[in-house]
Amino acid sequence: MIIADLNEISRIYGGRTIFSGLNWSLQAGEKIGLVGPNGTGKSSLLKILAGLEPPEAGSVTLRRDLRVAYLAQEYSGEPDRGVLAELLAGRADIAELETQIAALEARMGDPELAADMDALQRVLDAHAALLARHVALGGPQLHGRAEGLLRELHLPEAQWHTPMRLLSGGQRKLIGLARCLLAEPDMLLLDEPDNHLDMARKAELEALIRSFRGAVVIISHDRYLLDETVGIIMELEPARGGAVLIRWEGNYSSYATQKELVLRKQQQDYIAQQKEIARLEEAITRFKLWASIVVNERHIKQARNKQRQIDRMDKVDRPVLERRAMALQFKPRARGGRKAVELRRIDKCFGDHIILLDALATVENGERIGIVGPNGAGKTVLLRMIAGQLVPDSGEIWVGPSISTAMYAQHHETLDMQQTPIEALRALKPINEGEAVAQLMKFLIPYDAARQPIARLSGGEKSRVQLCMLMLSGANCLLLDEPTNNLDIPSAEVLEGALEAFPGTIIVVSHDRYLLDRVADRIFAVEDGELRVYAGGYSMYAEQTEQRLP
Repeated sequence: MIIADLNEISRIYGGRTIFSGLNWSLQAGEKIGLVGPNGTGKSSLLKILAGLEPPEAGSVTLRRDLRVAYLAQEYSGEPDRGVLAELLAGRADIAELETQIAALEARMGDPELAADMDALQRVLDAHAALLARHVALGGPQLHGRAEGLLRELHLPEAQWHTPMRLLSGGQRKLIGLARCLLAEPDMLLLDEPDNHLDMARKAELEALIRSFRGAVVIISHDRYLLDETVGIIMELEPARGGAVLIRWEGNYSSYATQKELVLRKQQQDYIAQQKEIARLEEAITRFKLWASIVVNERHIKQARNKQRQIDRMDKVDRPVLERRAMALQFKPRARGGRKAVELRRIDKCFGDHIILLDALATVENGERIGIVGPNGAGKTVLLRMIAGQLVPDSGEIWVGPSISTAMYAQHHETLDMQQTPIEALRALKPINEGEAVAQLMKFLIPYDAARQPIARLSGGEKSRVQLCMLMLSGANCLLLDEPTNNLDIPSAEVLEGALEAFPGTIIVVSHDRYLLDRVADRIFAVEDGELRVYAGGYSMYAEQTEQRLP
């Protein structure tokens, strides 16, 4: 059964055609992975499907009474609203019913109404109808269901009334997911739901998507997640005039294999067709030459016939076997001294929540440190203290005098959203507009996007602008908070290669197993107020922690 139908839709953003003439029919119960390079319009397509943005052209038809829940790429909620209240706010329909029921109950206490039996009966009937509707929507169970979801997500009861602004990125994402589930949707639209989630939560997310009975459309660059959860891949493929949508059956690994085979076949067909066109053009040239030497209508007709053969061919496009990648290369301006950073008996807490207690560690210049731990353990807090953005409650964080740091923030806090990318680069370094545009083009930021406010860019484009600024900083100590979030797989691989080649110090918070195994020399694990240090990358850390378990 078709539950949603997109017909010839187009999206134009800031004068850029993102996609045009897309058609897509979604069936009930389908589990779909939406993939494609950054900037092809995946998030825009999901917002159109969710009814949050209208297309510039075309139509969107949803099944009657279809309930749709959408999780944004960056979910923050109301900053000062408590966690439980944030969840309950997701059911505005039930809250409105409860307001109406309370109003009718207040009217029932009016002495004037008691004297008018007909009016009283009408109020009683309306009250009964609202109560029936309230029960049908699950109102009586709503509070218990919300608490149950928080327990399933392992959020301690002590944090149920914590303001959203005090939660980690991963915890806020989980609250957003729980809010979607509380709406009991028929279709779940998830934009990068695995961003900021620790390994345990990613496994829970996979199980949740697999067990969800409705349709799911998920944007993700995590190959594990897509392999474990979806049975269809919809690919937004860049093309002239905007991206096109291609359907592939199977999970991500199946799609990758199928696409490689299709591209190889297309390459063979393209080469064969080009050879045939060259043969026909050679024949046309020969017949025209003969016709010029000896006037012969037959030669002219043969040349025209050969040209018609070329014109009637269904031309095979030249396949793009390898797309252009970011030109990322970190070059520190100075080498720096032997020691980069030292944690000297650091204590840090927020209220009763202990982040670190008596933390000791030394980072040598040129070392690569991966910081891991559960959501909310304090990984970002530690990184921000090293960057000097937060102050420890006691102890000292020493940074070498010849060490210059530059930070990549997971929520793009280092970017001024009102600036254009060109203005951001020129504020960082004295370069002219042409040089700024050239730098941004190397990071796959189109000229039209480079002239728009950063707020209008996709998550992947914002990440690439931040990486470009990080590269231009010339720092010899990079502080990276979830740098692969929002990056497509090719861009993430370019980043991994650039970090491998970087001669300076790297301290990175990440849940990306590929990145940590490829880059990290040591792991700093933050959990329950304690900082533990492990030699080796993520896999060695995982083995050592498994051995410690009873």
